Amino acid sequence: GSVLSLALLAAGLLASFFHLGHPERGWRAASKWRTSWLSREVIALPAFMALVVAFAAAHYLGWTQPWVVIKGHVPVDASLVIGFLASVVAFLLYFFTAMIYASLRFLQEWHHWLTVVNYTLLGIASGFLLTAAFAAWLGIDLVVFYGTWGGVFTLAAAVTRGASLFRNARIQPKSSARTAIGVRHTQVQQRAQGFMGGSFNTREFFHGAKPGQLRAVKQVFIVFAFVVPLVLLALGRPAASAPLLLAAFGVQYLGLLAERWFFFAQARHPQNLYYQAVS
Repeated sequence: GSVLSLALLAAGLLASFFHLGHPERGWRAASKWRTSWLSREVIALPAFMALVVAFAAAHYLGWTQPWVVIKGHVPVDASLVIGFLASVVAFLLYFFTAMIYASLRFLQEWHHWLTVVNYTLLGIASGFLLTAAFAAWLGIDLVVFYGTWGGVFTLAAAVTRGASLFRNARIQPKSSARTAIGVRHTQVQQRAQGFMGGSFNTREFFHGAKPGQLRAVKQVFIVFAFVVPLVLLALGRPAASAPLLLAAFGVQYLGLLAERWFFFAQARHPQNLYYQAVS
């Protein structure tokens, strides 16, 4: 389990380097931890990986002799302490990463506590589904436990993500084409960018999809991230079926990819007041 967790964490760390123009300078990302949520994320991720390694080592080396027994039936050993610390850092990692988006005040769709809650719940739900499938594959008697909590967090994520969709659909933008250029005319429309082709702004901050495509992606992620996984979980959890539980995780993973794309696409970047329409 620890090896699987480390593999996923390493993949995430590797993927983050593709954001950098100069990957060899990536270590500098941790230097602004006092003010940057990104720097805090960069610190929390390797810290969590180190704790996962320590947790695996504690079990592999047999460091599971109780130091003390609380109330006669709760043994406290090295693996429990390390696991608890790893859980705390995992929550901090979710929080730090989500705050990278929630802290951006100029993006009204993101600047809300639901951004943090949704990011955390979606991640935990996916993790529990994968762990339930992994437990079923190994034949460990924890499938019902992990599967139940996977379902609980998936339902909770569906509720909070639905709340954010409801909120974002009713946001009144603070900026408009009129405020962008200081003209109070009631029918100001952008018809061209002012230059012939695309730019960094159009590539990085505008998705290029039509409204119908956005609606389709929203429907896809709702079905794939919430509805289908819950159905597969209901079928696979009682029988501890590894194929069904793995399918539930896989379908939800695809749904979360669509959800993240929609999350980025739905945000109304103020710069698109100038660059959204291409002549």
